[in-house]
Amino acid sequence: MRARAGERNIELLLVEDNPGDVLFTEEALQELSMPVRLSVVADGEAALLFVRRIGQFASAPRPDLILLDLNLPKISGTEVLAELKRDPALRRIPIVVFTTSNAEDDIKNTYDLHANCFITKPTGLGGYSAAMRSLESFWLSTAELPPR
Repeated sequence: MRARAGERNIELLLVEDNPGDVLFTEEALQELSMPVRLSVVADGEAALLFVRRIGQFASAPRPDLILLDLNLPKISGTEVLAELKRDPALRRIPIVVFTTSNAEDDIKNTYDLHANCFITKPTGLGGYSAAMRSLESFWLSTAELPPR
């Protein structure tokens, strides 16, 4: 059975080490019309453990969508992306790279690793709100998400 985002609560994993960016994202998500349950991890190692449901994350929800920063402690976002896209059990989870970078090499590298989208983080709450509305419009309203 295919699942439209509107037919279920959306499980969103934010992989972000900057508390200010986490706060902007949380506030922007509150403005959306769809119910989104946000989980946040602050480093690449925790992201892999969360998605694989290991250790303290054994009962973590399977994310429908991942927002992934590239500049992370422990394991970089690029390495997290590569690991998840290599794993047959996890590769279908859409991953939106959401980072401060707009470097051409970062964009090329993440698409080479099969990122589903690359977004350069906006500045300020207004920019985050616009980005989250765009994310809702496409990923949560238009696109068919893979089954969990």
